[in-house]
Amino acid sequence: MGWVRNETIVQEFILEGFPAVQHLGNVLFLVHLLAYLASVMGNTLIITITWADHRLQTPMYVLLSSFSFCECVFISTVIPKLLVIFLLGRQTIPFTDCLTQAFFTLFLGATIFFLMAVMSLDRYLAIFKPLHYPTIVNLRVSFLLVFFCYTLSFFVITGLVVKVSQLFFCDPNVIPHFFCDIGSLIHLSCSDTRSTEMLAFGLTLLILFSPLMITIISYSTFSTCSSHLIVLSLMYGSSVFIYVKPNQRDRLDSNREAALVNTVVTPLLNPVIYTLWNKQVLQALRDALSRVKLQ
Repeated sequence: MGWVRNETIVQEFILEGFPAVQHLGNVLFLVHLLAYLASVMGNTLIITITWADHRLQTPMYVLLSSFSFCECVFISTVIPKLLVIFLLGRQTIPFTDCLTQAFFTLFLGATIFFLMAVMSLDRYLAIFKPLHYPTIVNLRVSFLLVFFCYTLSFFVITGLVVKVSQLFFCDPNVIPHFFCDIGSLIHLSCSDTRSTEMLAFGLTLLILFSPLMITIISYSTFSTCSSHLIVLSLMYGSSVFIYVKPNQRDRLDSNREAALVNTVVTPLLNPVIYTLWNKQVLQALRDALSRVKLQ
């Protein structure tokens, strides 16, 4: 590694964003700002109504509100920087801030996939084991499952990010993305990254395909869940396209377009599909609005 010491060690990175459409920056800023605000408001509404109405304080809605909270924080780690890029062009980000953003996007993203698997399993038990469901899944169990999802994600992702932080980074320092994507960081390193790439690939298989198998098995028994399956297909499809390849140097330029699916499109759809079409939630919203009118 002696040759690395002769290079300039990178102290910051440049997030390139979408240079090909930068001339449409103002329009794209407005579109993505509206999508971001709608996602945050929709998820916040789900969290608020779940904890404000005692009828919704059940395991199913605890899981849904946890999912909404996680998704809300996830998009908030990515979208504000994207909005600045649309307005002002490529942005610099310090090395430590970049690693921090990479950690939280991976940590929260992995948690979302684990929570989706738990939610699909909960839905399966509620429909096909209605007599045993109250004894199998209660509020305590649902909180423990949420805690397990966060804990598992933390330990899985921390090891990878620590390993990436130990790599050397030299010029060039331009990340062809709108956030600090771990694959792009590995690609920019001037160290030997083979072991890091294989670790990232192995963890990706664990994070994506373990929840996917649980979700497929659970949803395959449902006859009316097409809207859920559409969102699941978008989320898993884009994530598989981005991360499931042994060599992260492949398709790096197209990863940023695919990443918009999980950071803009599905967070906008999830509040509607998972909860706001639910009769109990709609009734709780009507009751809340009625109380506001009376006051």
